[in-house]
Amino acid sequence: MACSSGKKLHSSVPKQGISGKLLFASGNHMPMVGAPPNDPQPLKGTILVYEPTNLSQVTRMGDAPEYTAIHTRQIASVETDSSGTFSIALPPGAYSLFVKRNDHYYANLFDNNNNIALYTVEEGKLTTVKITVSTTAVY
Repeated sequence: MACSSGKKLHSSVPKQGISGKLLFASGNHMPMVGAPPNDPQPLKGTILVYEPTNLSQVTRMGDAPEYTAIHTRQIASVETDSSGTFSIALPPGAYSLFVKRNDHYYANLFDNNNNIALYTVEEGKLTTVKITVSTTAVY
């Protein structure tokens, strides 16, 4: 017969917000017959949560999806674990996610209006994302 302490275990994953994986892709990602896939690897890093940010509100590094400045308000930040996993509780709303990379920021997802890495959090729901930093990958 098993005993129960009556204590509830609390999960580190919030019930509402954003949860996901941060990955790093490098090298050749072109499919090749007989070669194993070059899967992205987990990346430990910092995810920065900003209010919705448009391409016109950042200072871009040339044509790359990297930025030296973000001219909108930062809402929060979260560190990934060694497996690249992260989660953060957020109120309902829209948010742009950036990855802190040394002295600059990375985000490589745009909608039709040039909003950068825009994700929506709905009441009582967890939005799941996968962010892949691919600055040194070839597709």
